[in-house]
Amino acid sequence: MNKDWTKDLEHDEYEQDIDLIIKDALTAVEETAAGCYVNLVTASAFGSPEDYLQPLLEGLFPNKLRVKFIDQCGCGGYVLRVWKL
Repeated sequence: MNKDWTKDLEHDEYEQDIDLIIKDALTAVEETAAGCYVNLVTASAFGSPEDYLQPLLEGLFPNKLRVKFIDQCGCGGYVLRVWKL
């Protein structure tokens, strides 16, 4: 993706499948072009992505991205912004 975008990992099958959240989050980061970011909106059922997704991303893509927890949405999900460097 050659622009900033959002990947919804919050509803339907994501609400019960953390492995699917992780798989699709990794794909979204890989598809994001350098210089752009993707907002990963994750299901509330698994808590803050700072605890399970951010460490994984930083470990798999060392020195290739910047990750920032944005906030918990009003609907309960969480937003993690990932910039590709």
